[in-house]
Amino acid sequence: MNTPLEKIQEFLPCQTPDKWLENALDNPALMLIDHANCEKKAASTALNLIYRYTDNFELMNKMSKLAREEMRHFEQVIGIMKRRNIGYQHVSASRYAAGLRDLARTDDPGKLIDVLIIGAFIEARSCERFARLAPYLDAELEQFYTSLLKSEGRHYQDYLGLAKKAAKNESIDERIIMFAEAERQLIEQPDTEFRFHSGPVY
Repeated sequence: MNTPLEKIQEFLPCQTPDKWLENALDNPALMLIDHANCEKKAASTALNLIYRYTDNFELMNKMSKLAREEMRHFEQVIGIMKRRNIGYQHVSASRYAAGLRDLARTDDPGKLIDVLIIGAFIEARSCERFARLAPYLDAELEQFYTSLLKSEGRHYQDYLGLAKKAAKNESIDERIIMFAEAERQLIEQPDTEFRFHSGPVY
């Protein structure tokens, strides 16, 4: 039986490039700052879904729990930053999430299905990157990033399950394949600035 991480690796279209791993280890402060940003954005996305889809009780319940967890992770990241004297500076967003959202349909139910699939990819990629990074980090960060694997893996499953339910009897496989190809390009193609979800910077 596959572990949650193995399922995530099968879901994702590619592995994080080794060069990105080098970028992250060369920029530990920036990695933490953007990680904090990602946790805030994940909570915001969940809250936006709660506000928009008030007729979907399962979605509201799962997104409420997810938002609380993401904000707890945010608190943990900024706690680590404070202990390491890393200031919370403004950094621009990577093209990753916007690049996926540009492909989402504009009308429901297609819009909801696509936003949920995108959420699954973002959570799965975060989980994969935590796993790739953890063995190379100091003891505190290794323990923290390893602890995030379980919750991020569950978030990916929640998003994917909600997408399937939103589609009712329609298959979402074609949409997953389409987003997977876009996700692969965003992860493998070089970027000009390192971010938690960026491509490699050469």
